[in-house]
Amino acid sequence: MRRRRLSLAGQLLALQAVVVLLVVLGLTPVLLVQNDVAFRRTESRRVLATAENVADTRVLEAGLATGTNEGVPGEAERARATSGSSYVLVTDENGEVVHSSNPRDVGTTVTRPGPGRSWVGVVDEDGRSAIEARAPVQAIRARQDVLIGDVVGYVIIGRDYPTLWQRLGTTAPTLLIYVLVGSLVGLGGSLLLSRRIKRQTHGLEPNEIAGLVEHREAMLHGLREGVVGVDTSGRVTLVNDEAVRLLALDGSDPVGRPVAELPLPPSVTSVLAGETGASDLAVASAGRVLVLNQMPVVNQGLRIGWVTTVRDRTELVDLNRQLDVWRSTTDTLRSQAHEFSNRMHTIAGLIELEEYDEVAAFVATQAQARAGWADRVVARVEDAAVAALLVAKGSRATELGVRLDVEDDARLPALADDVSADLVTVIGNLVDNAMEAVAPTQGSVVVGLSCAGHAVEVRVSDDGPGVPDELVERVFAQGFSTKAPGAQGDPGERGWGLALCRVVCERRGGSVDVGRVTRAGDRRTVFTAVVPTDREVSS
Repeated sequence: MRRRRLSLAGQLLALQAVVVLLVVLGLTPVLLVQNDVAFRRTESRRVLATAENVADTRVLEAGLATGTNEGVPGEAERARATSGSSYVLVTDENGEVVHSSNPRDVGTTVTRPGPGRSWVGVVDEDGRSAIEARAPVQAIRARQDVLIGDVVGYVIIGRDYPTLWQRLGTTAPTLLIYVLVGSLVGLGGSLLLSRRIKRQTHGLEPNEIAGLVEHREAMLHGLREGVVGVDTSGRVTLVNDEAVRLLALDGSDPVGRPVAELPLPPSVTSVLAGETGASDLAVASAGRVLVLNQMPVVNQGLRIGWVTTVRDRTELVDLNRQLDVWRSTTDTLRSQAHEFSNRMHTIAGLIELEEYDEVAAFVATQAQARAGWADRVVARVEDAAVAALLVAKGSRATELGVRLDVEDDARLPALADDVSADLVTVIGNLVDNAMEAVAPTQGSVVVGLSCAGHAVEVRVSDDGPGVPDELVERVFAQGFSTKAPGAQGDPGERGWGLALCRVVCERRGGSVDVGRVTRAGDRRTVFTAVVPTDREVSS
């Protein structure tokens, strides 16, 4: 059977009982020592006063001075009974006992410190401890050979030390008071503390709270979404395993650290710290596309922090990339079909007009133009996927009225499939952006490709209006676009091209940036992307 646990009040009461017991055990020696000191101080004064009073009696002086000891036993025993002393001894001036409460001591000789004067102290005899006082008996008149002031004997009075049990019995009332007062105060404090804690914990017992914490930890670390909690001071209060993985925080323990100290992009830091609101906000971090949602944490009407959920959208972006490739292919086929249709109409018209020589010349010219662009690309690009992309982009450029070309020294060997796919994404997005930028002015776009070591460098330049200096750092942000919204008015349909290029490059350990150069008198905007490869490549 499962053992029943004590409630919070029961645990506090048990703890209080243990504390009281420890206090009692600790106080007992202290009280015993205090009682011993008080007993010694009080009894020392008492037995000394009794001894001196007895020594001053005429009966005792006369009996000892004459040597008859007449009246000495009666006076001594009367003093013992009156004072409550344990024993009394009367000796002559040489210390020989002439009377004792114990008859066996009569005739023996006792020695005590300080002959001729009063003395009080503790003596141990026969395994017994006692507080003992000694007072001299002096002659108050001259007799025979005794002069006034001579010591004619001593009075010794003692009080036995109480046993340990007797001292405990004396101390028990004080201990009992301490126990009762401590128990009452502890009981009242335990009940008040228990009620206060229960109010703050919504009536839950410690084991229930522990169970909830364990359940919460299991749920938190079992989620497929990252969760990051931050308090109002900007410090991380909780983070689950998925958030650590998505934000690439494996090398450090983020809990307790300020968000500003974490190795995160500013766009992520501002959201986690509560500086920027987030509702399905897409950001790039550690080569991933992440979607952030932030909610404030409110307790009793007071904001105590923020909780941000982190979802990985990289796979969706990859799918979107594939869709873009298919969309681009569809657009290219549509353009080619439209172009082919126009040319077929021209050929059909020339045939109807029986201009056969013109038909042959027109067909030869178109074939030569098409073959010229394809030959120029294939001569410089050995990777089939990238070459096919550039050839297809040629048709799109023709439709837009844009001049698309590749640099004379452009070279690209065949690459692994994964590298080739990433290059298609990077080149496709950069070329599309460049063509859309120069389409209104019928400008030109030039693609440059080169290899060095374990990386491929892509350069796409155009003679369009360029990127304003104040927007250079923002053009690669998710959702940022200088173009109008999509056909459906959804801003989310724009601003993903350059952001996707950055994600692809950074995921492979590369980079992408933008600058301005002057070539042959033209001021051109150049996007440069570096895509690392797994093995060394050369042009």
